[in-house]
Amino acid sequence: MAAAAAAAAVGGPQPPQAEMPAPGLALDKAATAAHLKAALSRPDNRAGAEELQALLERVLSAERPLAAAADGEEAAAAGGGGGPGAAEEEALEWCKCLLAGGGGYDEFCAAVRAYDPAALCGLVWTANFVAYRCRTCGISPCMSLCAECFHQGDHTGHDFNMFRSQAGGACDCGDSNVMRESGFCKRHQIKSSSNIPCVPKDLLMMSEFVLPRFIFCLIQYLREGYNEPADVPSEKDLNKVLQLLEPQISFLEDLTKMGGAMRSVLTQVLTNQQSYKDLTSGLGENAYARKSHEKYLIALKSSGLTYPEDKLVYGIQEPSAGTSTLAVQGFAGATGTLGQLDSSDEEDQDGSQGLGKRKRVKLSSNTKDQSIMDVLKHKSFLEELLFWTIKYEFPQKMVTFLLNMLPDQEYKVAFTKTFVQHYAFIMKTLKKSHESDTMSNRIVHISVQLFSNEELARQVTEECQLLDIMVTVLLYMMESCLIKSELQDEENSLHVVVNCGEALLKNNTYWPLVSDFINILSHQSVAKRFLEDHGLLVTWMNFVSFFQGMNLNKRELNEHVEFESQTYYAAFAAELEACAQPMWGLLSHCKIRETQEYTRNVVRYCLEALQDWFDAINFVDEPAPNQVTFHLPLHRYYAMFLSKAVKCQELDLDSVLPDQEMLMKLMIHPLQIQASLAEIHSNMWVRNGLQIKGQAMTYVQSHFCNSMIDPDIYLLQVCASRLDPDYFISSVFERFKVVDLLTMASQHQNTVLDAEHERSMLEGALTFLVILLSLRLHLGMSDDEILRAEMVAQLCMNDRTHSSLLDLIPENPNPKSGIIPGSYSFESVLSAVADFKAPVFEPGGSMQQGMYTPKAEVWDHEFDPVMVILRTVYRRDVQSAMDRYTAFLKQSGKFPGNPWPPYKKRTPLHPSYKGLMRLLHCKTLHIVLFTLLYKILMDHQNLSEHVLCMVLYLIELGLENSAEEESDEEASVGGPERCHDSWFPGSNLVLNMRHFINYVRVRVPETAPEVKRDSPASTSSDSLGSLQNSGTAQVFSLVAERRKKFQEIINRSSSEANQVVRPKTSNKWSAPGSAPQLTTAILEIKESILSLLIKLHHKLSGKQNSYYPPWLDDIEILIQPEIPKYSHGDGITAVERILLKAALQSRMNKRIIEEICRKVTPPVPPKKITAAEKKTLDKEERRQKARERQQKLLAEFASRQKSFMETAMDVDSPESDIPMEITTAEPQVSEAVYDCVICGQSGPSSEDRPTGLVVLLQASSVLGQCRDNVEPKKLPITEEEQIYPWDTCAAVHDVRLSLLQRYFKDSSCLLAVSIGWEGGVYVQTCGHTLHIDCHKSYMESLRNDQVLQGFSVDKGEFTCPLCRQFANSVLPCYPGSNVENNLWQRPSNKSIQDLIKEVEELQGRPGAFPVSISSETNLSKEMESVMKDIKNTTQKKYRDYSKTPGSPDNDFLFMYSVARTNLELELIHRGGNLCSGGASTAGKRSCLNQLFHVLALHMRLYSIDSEYNPWRKLTQLLEEMNSQLGNEEQQSEVPILYHDVTSLLLIQILMMPQPLRKDHFTCIVKVLFTLLYTQGLVALSVKCSEEDRSAWKHTGALKKNTCDAEKSYEVLLSFVVRELSKGKLYHEEGTQECATISPVAWSPESTEKYLQDFCLPFLRITSLLQHHLFGEDLPSCQEEEEFSVLSSCLGLLPTFYQTEHPFISASCLDWPVPAFDIISQWCFEINSFTERHAEQGKALLLQESRWKLPHLLQLPENYNTIFQYYHRKTCSVCTKVPKDPAVCLVCGTFVCLKGLCCKQQSYCECVLHSQNCGAGTGIFLLINASVIIIIRGHRFCLWGSVYLDAHGEEDRDLRRGKPLYICKERYKVLEQQWISHTFDHINKRWGPHYNGL
Repeated sequence: MAAAAAAAAVGGPQPPQAEMPAPGLALDKAATAAHLKAALSRPDNRAGAEELQALLERVLSAERPLAAAADGEEAAAAGGGGGPGAAEEEALEWCKCLLAGGGGYDEFCAAVRAYDPAALCGLVWTANFVAYRCRTCGISPCMSLCAECFHQGDHTGHDFNMFRSQAGGACDCGDSNVMRESGFCKRHQIKSSSNIPCVPKDLLMMSEFVLPRFIFCLIQYLREGYNEPADVPSEKDLNKVLQLLEPQISFLEDLTKMGGAMRSVLTQVLTNQQSYKDLTSGLGENAYARKSHEKYLIALKSSGLTYPEDKLVYGIQEPSAGTSTLAVQGFAGATGTLGQLDSSDEEDQDGSQGLGKRKRVKLSSNTKDQSIMDVLKHKSFLEELLFWTIKYEFPQKMVTFLLNMLPDQEYKVAFTKTFVQHYAFIMKTLKKSHESDTMSNRIVHISVQLFSNEELARQVTEECQLLDIMVTVLLYMMESCLIKSELQDEENSLHVVVNCGEALLKNNTYWPLVSDFINILSHQSVAKRFLEDHGLLVTWMNFVSFFQGMNLNKRELNEHVEFESQTYYAAFAAELEACAQPMWGLLSHCKIRETQEYTRNVVRYCLEALQDWFDAINFVDEPAPNQVTFHLPLHRYYAMFLSKAVKCQELDLDSVLPDQEMLMKLMIHPLQIQASLAEIHSNMWVRNGLQIKGQAMTYVQSHFCNSMIDPDIYLLQVCASRLDPDYFISSVFERFKVVDLLTMASQHQNTVLDAEHERSMLEGALTFLVILLSLRLHLGMSDDEILRAEMVAQLCMNDRTHSSLLDLIPENPNPKSGIIPGSYSFESVLSAVADFKAPVFEPGGSMQQGMYTPKAEVWDHEFDPVMVILRTVYRRDVQSAMDRYTAFLKQSGKFPGNPWPPYKKRTPLHPSYKGLMRLLHCKTLHIVLFTLLYKILMDHQNLSEHVLCMVLYLIELGLENSAEEESDEEASVGGPERCHDSWFPGSNLVLNMRHFINYVRVRVPETAPEVKRDSPASTSSDSLGSLQNSGTAQVFSLVAERRKKFQEIINRSSSEANQVVRPKTSNKWSAPGSAPQLTTAILEIKESILSLLIKLHHKLSGKQNSYYPPWLDDIEILIQPEIPKYSHGDGITAVERILLKAALQSRMNKRIIEEICRKVTPPVPPKKITAAEKKTLDKEERRQKARERQQKLLAEFASRQKSFMETAMDVDSPESDIPMEITTAEPQVSEAVYDCVICGQSGPSSEDRPTGLVVLLQASSVLGQCRDNVEPKKLPITEEEQIYPWDTCAAVHDVRLSLLQRYFKDSSCLLAVSIGWEGGVYVQTCGHTLHIDCHKSYMESLRNDQVLQGFSVDKGEFTCPLCRQFANSVLPCYPGSNVENNLWQRPSNKSIQDLIKEVEELQGRPGAFPVSISSETNLSKEMESVMKDIKNTTQKKYRDYSKTPGSPDNDFLFMYSVARTNLELELIHRGGNLCSGGASTAGKRSCLNQLFHVLALHMRLYSIDSEYNPWRKLTQLLEEMNSQLGNEEQQSEVPILYHDVTSLLLIQILMMPQPLRKDHFTCIVKVLFTLLYTQGLVALSVKCSEEDRSAWKHTGALKKNTCDAEKSYEVLLSFVVRELSKGKLYHEEGTQECATISPVAWSPESTEKYLQDFCLPFLRITSLLQHHLFGEDLPSCQEEEEFSVLSSCLGLLPTFYQTEHPFISASCLDWPVPAFDIISQWCFEINSFTERHAEQGKALLLQESRWKLPHLLQLPENYNTIFQYYHRKTCSVCTKVPKDPAVCLVCGTFVCLKGLCCKQQSYCECVLHSQNCGAGTGIFLLINASVIIIIRGHRFCLWGSVYLDAHGEEDRDLRRGKPLYICKERYKVLEQQWISHTFDHINKRWGPHYNGL
């Protein structure tokens, strides 16, 4: 249809077959193609070319299809059956035919592939693909490999990880620009280009003609589909168009996959400017083409872009690639500001106007290059294709196609240039996009492939102004969201900042552009160009200044802020990503001397920008109060480049520093931040909400600190080293608002701080000074030292895992790089400072990770409290570090008490910063220290130990860093402007320490106690003289000093400026009028720093004269000062250390110390206490006492709890347990007494008020998982390995039961075996008892309790009220007495025959219970309800095995099987045998005794018809043997030899009245043992060969008449063989021979061993049962003697049995009736069955009794093997690859977690599987997360992972992607919990899964 219509439309030479009917078309396409190819191959191919063009016009016209598509359904109807897609398909078919030139398309593809010189992999992937990154092989940090290339390459020992791609990517294997060749995989190692033959010309000839038309057709579709309406086109329309084009784009994508040859053709087509011009100019006569071109122009225009022709600039239409765009700027750029951009942006601005609540600011940007922003000229298909790709917001298919082409080098360059050309347009589209996240990912997916390649980036930078474009585009982007800054001078501020509430910042929309910028700055050649280009630097600083001062916080003073804005994180992220990371990128290229120039450039423009900023915000010298911004990127750029200049480039610091005035301005804002941090921690900003705390934390957090707080502190250190120290110190105290506190008076008035904040602000100020003076991060530490200090600080706070350490240590250079700086040195430093603690297991479940913990010598020498304080996000971490330090000192015996933070020696200062130490030697600081020491000594309020600690630290720092040259006796030289001369003579701390200060004049409120005292002035005049004119009142001295200094600096000449500042000071600091008047008082002090220190020593030690100069005893001390005894200790030690250092530094000080100590110090006068103070003191004291009381109570409580825990709570530490026998064994107590844990009363359990055991009933299939081989099965990791469950215990038992049911009477079958191997009910208890009525009310209260519990009360679940163990039922305790017990246990001397009769009679007597069941007592009701619970615990399919539903036999079978299940499980918990003996683990907590009573009670309700009671068959000879054979029609009973003996035992015992007598029990066991032994003999006879049988037959017959023939296995065996030979059992040997014969001949030893092994399982279960029923201990023994020990313990062995000769199992036999008669009777049953069914008869005799312990599947060593196989495996149910694959660790089934695809009746697959495989318990390994999840019934929990990395850590969700290895211990723990059914008790975090897993 299409062809005919098209033919009509086209004039010109019409191909002959156009008129042919449709069916022939396919064949004719091929013919046409061949014909055209031939025509084109001729030398003169014009005619052919025309013909082809005509055909293509016809086939590939874009006019029809999309027009139809746009009209949607009507078009489909109109177009007949074909619908809109038919024509396109037709066109595609034509294209394929034509490309292949008449051949088959597939053959053509194969032919082209043969010419592929595949040197590169280039595989492109999309988000969520699993890829690898190897840092050892990567040159670029973005390098990635597909899994195949990674596994084919050799990366052993490399630093690699697996990751899930976020944005998509491409494989770099084979690209030596991005990775080292050593890492290439086998396929891409060979440089194969040499041996690939040349592509034959005619192969791709047709492609060169067809593809341009095809791509043009695609472009026309894209033009056609894009209707630019008034509003933004909706996603839906765009997606519709894209869906229709899917086949075309896929076709192109397939072409790219044909390899290099085809790619180069495509490159030619895409970049050929001529063909583009010819086809798209829209100038032809074709109306459609014209219309299409118009649409294209409209689209350009509406995008705010101009087609250069529209401009008046015809002079230069397109700058040639080389010339700079700046040429165009002259013409195009000058025409305007942002006019063009404004118009395009207006519409989305009004919408979000409300967001910022402040008017946006528009900048006029004449500076910038307009043409970058809005000129686009397309010259090739590639360019227009990219244009539409952007327009349609980067459809995934298009992106993949464009990226698939990248291995073609020529294309790569062309595409990169095109991408750069469209960069501005990308930014505009991104800003408008609704799906900015997806779009961002797609953009980065492309750009990371282009810009990671240094060679390419350099080329584009040179030829296309890449840097200009990027910076300009970033600037434009941010300009759309600027607001006026309110920092400092709100009204007149000219500064603009970004608005962090804007979507652009909040959603991180800018990150693709920023990440590209960071990426290209990582290339040295590009970064150099950037650093050399002054214009770019100016623009960049302009960009950075948009972030300077953003997100301003204003302190709320009155009420709490209504709306807590969460924008702060956007601000931090923006500064980190847009400012700091490019900065780190640039810094990484300024490493050597030769790069000094770059640093100078940056510093210069940075200072200019800062100056502009100060001017714009109108800043003079006082920061505005109560506001803070954490964002000062300009300051930080400046600081970091300074640091680099001094550290790496040997620049002279002073040459890049500004003048003093600028330094003063520079220090203000960073200092403001430090003060605000203290305010925030003092809760002064509490009304601003939690977010302000969040900001304070983020500022110091590990990812931000090295771009935020570190540069700030460094900048302050630089300022402090260059400014006047007195000025700096007073500024600090003023900023921290504690100036008023620094007075000698005991009371003062603080005008700017509330009293409750004073103490913490003072601590803050002193701590800041300590940090400022001790931190050496940028002042001389090497990188390795920094790394070590950081690591020690983190490890001291807490033990850390390897990954958290990596995360917590600030990365040094560009964090984007993903390369940890010298990760080798990371490992070596780590091993130097820390010990690895391997993960340990507490038997409480909590899984530990491998941790690193500091070595002892680190605590000893390297613990640095200053670094810890700097790096803690939470204040509690500082405390934690100190606690750990204390613990270390106690443990190592270095210091018993509560130590103070140790003083740590510092790295020497870099010479450039020596000035910093002047802070320690300035009088202002000395006055502060003196004052504070005095105040502490006098116990003024608001001073803490922390203050004292910091004061001493500062003094010690001063002593350590004193100027050496000052000689001891040198007098201070009085200079002209000596401030504070009244206080101290000089500025050296060493000298000032000994200076005595006698009197001080202070300003105090009139109410202060000082005022009442007599002024010393009145007493003597000479004392006044020594007052030395105390100068201005000390309250003001600090501030006034600072002002004075500032004035001196600013206006060295102009005096009038003085007046400007003065008023500010006076009004700010005058006291508010309401306060009491200040008055001046004079205090007598008469102390020096030294004397204060010595008195402090007395005060701290609480003894008079406690200080004695150590050098008086040992002069050595002065020679070798480093004395370990002073390095750790409390305040006393610190004082001693300081005094020693002071004495060391000057003889004078030494003398004075000695003098002071000689004077006996008078006691410190008691202070007068005012009433108000007394009140507060009382309050404090009362509080303290209350606290102590509370502590005491808590301690008592804890110890109680502990002792309880020790007795009760050892779910998992079985060894340490004290047995908790429920019944007590003292004979005088007549009845067992129980304690109720709810009401606390003790008493027996009675009929009307029964007591019960707290139990947990759960269905279990653990037994069913036993197999008969020791090696556990392996988890399948290839298609070949599959696990079939036919050899599991459950399967074998199932087969046996169904076999019996086929041939025998159903009721008899149900007595012959046990069930419960799968879905059996396991009962366990914590051992606590409660009254059942108490329990009911307890459950009621739980029901009403609204708290969210981890269990469901409606299902009867609860936790034991005492030990909180999970439980779901109560098992009533049978009222019984112990005395009776003792009677029952007396051995009687009755013969076995009498006992047998008694047993039979007792069994026949129904209801022979002491309690008659007919009477409904509370007890019997409870027993019934618990039985119901037991039944409901498991699913119906695990209870009903009878053919007639609901038959009583079924219940009977279920009940005795419950007993069997519990015994078997206990045996497994004991390790499968009873060698260990003892009242072992399970014994003490066992509830089997109670369970037996409940089961027996219910079993007695069903009496077995005495006819069928197996007891008779076992103990009597029946006469009428033959009668049974007559009636063959009716199904007979199961022959006794097919019965399961253990089941018989349980039936017999549960049928007896309880409590059972011991001799009856022994009698039953003896009788059953004879049957068991016979079964063993029969099985043996079937197993062995014919010869063996005849041999035995013979030897046995000889001995038959000896005295103990019945106890000789040979005799019995030969008899069995003779009897069974009568039937057909041994016949048909021929068919079965190989299966039954065991290769070894049977020796007597092996026979004996076989028989013992056959009987052992029965003996074990029986012994356990005896242990529980009669409370007898189990003996322990060796494995070899287990049989003999158990049999004698059960009373099977006669007591007089001699132990000399080797033990024979047969000696245990005690036949109730003559052995040979009863055996022949049993054999007769078998023979009569094998008459008909010999095969089955034989199979039933060979029962496997030796099951090994159950195991989970064995897992491979390396997790990757599991991951690689399963994460791509398709689910067998839904045949899709699951999103969350999981695998069952019990049986290896592969399931979809949460997969709706595999849901059945509202159950998801994992839940379903847990019911089928584990009767409600499932253990699944989640493939994509490496975590194990446990499903238990209706709840689930995450258990943790059994795979750990090399550092003993889990990697949940495989986030880190490091190789993981199996942790065998963890897996053992998991298996242990599974086998012992303790998941519920050990794992604490359970939640309901609502069947959705």
